[in-house]
Amino acid sequence: MSDDWRRLAERVRNWGRWGDDDQLGTLNHITGDTLARAATLARRGKTFSLAIPLNGDSPMGAHGLRRAPVHLMAIDGGDENLGQRLGNWGGGREGEIGPVYETTPFRVNDDWIIMALQSSTQWDALCHAYYDNLMYNNVPASMSTSFGVMRDGIDAVAEAAQVAGRGVLLDIARHRGVDAVEAGAVIQPEELDDVVAAQGVEIRQGDIVLIRTGWWPKYAEYGLDHGPAWQADGPGLGWRTAGWLFDHDVAAVAADNVAVEPAVPREGIVLPLHMLALRDMGLMLGELWDLEALGADCAEDKIYEFFLTAPPLNVTGGTGSPVNPIAIK
Repeated sequence: MSDDWRRLAERVRNWGRWGDDDQLGTLNHITGDTLARAATLARRGKTFSLAIPLNGDSPMGAHGLRRAPVHLMAIDGGDENLGQRLGNWGGGREGEIGPVYETTPFRVNDDWIIMALQSSTQWDALCHAYYDNLMYNNVPASMSTSFGVMRDGIDAVAEAAQVAGRGVLLDIARHRGVDAVEAGAVIQPEELDDVVAAQGVEIRQGDIVLIRTGWWPKYAEYGLDHGPAWQADGPGLGWRTAGWLFDHDVAAVAADNVAVEPAVPREGIVLPLHMLALRDMGLMLGELWDLEALGADCAEDKIYEFFLTAPPLNVTGGTGSPVNPIAIK
């Protein structure tokens, strides 16, 4: 890794800033006051879900580490005669279901989801990426076990109930005058400053910054033939933006692409922003957020701030979590 990258890692490292036992990182920038002010941004009562569909079309379907979510029906409308078919077959559970279907009008649909926690719209927990065998706040990598991650897991974030506040959309694609930022493009801090100025918005302590590149609809357009290639070389934030996020006291950052940053190696480093953000800053990354409807609305009314709530699931020892972020204007 380059000397410049190492120097930036030292500059943005927040270890000990909020105490030696801290597991929230930059979410500490969200205070009661900032949250209360953010709630006043819900002026029109207009809501936007920022989640992509939870189904087999997830971009993670082309990922070697993960797979797209699998949705299975456990019981459905075709089971009208379930009681008759079960009869006296099975164990105690089947014995409970059979009489219900035979003697009452009650019917039920039930289903399962089998998925990697980060195979759709999601947060990366602080334990998700690290280097030199240390995770955020000097936690040794050995704290990650086959039973779960004992420190810096997504459960610490869920229990704190602190992922809500002022959201700010930085629409890179519209600023460039394109539907989608070109493949492989690296967004640098200077461009973030340009977009902030052009949109007339201010970045404040505790903000959750959303980056729109136009990646998600482009992926959907490409489909199975070209989607994997677009996934691998999609646009995203360069690692130098870690300094920008640090200097602005940003609480978290999310984007409409698969990794916030370009997924292919840059300067010999794989996912350098992940390491700086998660391991050094303690700043969560949100991936695969659908920012299209929100982006169109912000472009129309020229208001790029809103109340945002995006709590993760309380998965004990989890390295990330699916989420349905809601922006309210």
